[in-house]
Amino acid sequence: MNTISETEPVAVRAWAEKRMVYLELTDGRIFGFPADRFQILSQASEQQLKEVQIEVNGHALRWDELDEDLTVAGVVAGRFQLPLPRRAA
Repeated sequence: MNTISETEPVAVRAWAEKRMVYLELTDGRIFGFPADRFQILSQASEQQLKEVQIEVNGHALRWDELDEDLTVAGVVAGRFQLPLPRRAA
């Protein structure tokens, strides 16, 4: 019997560009999310966003200057604080 074991996503690299935060996961996937989906990150400058660090053995993202921490599993699962901005019709 084959079973699928689900494990939490783990980041090996993180970077930000054009208000998007990107993660490279251990399984090779690249995941990106808009910084503006989080209250503190939405107020951050482009330079502040670029200061993202990987913490807790790849399970968390940290911005020291902003005092902001996010879990990798949370962002990959789409647990955002703010809704998508409305687009002009």
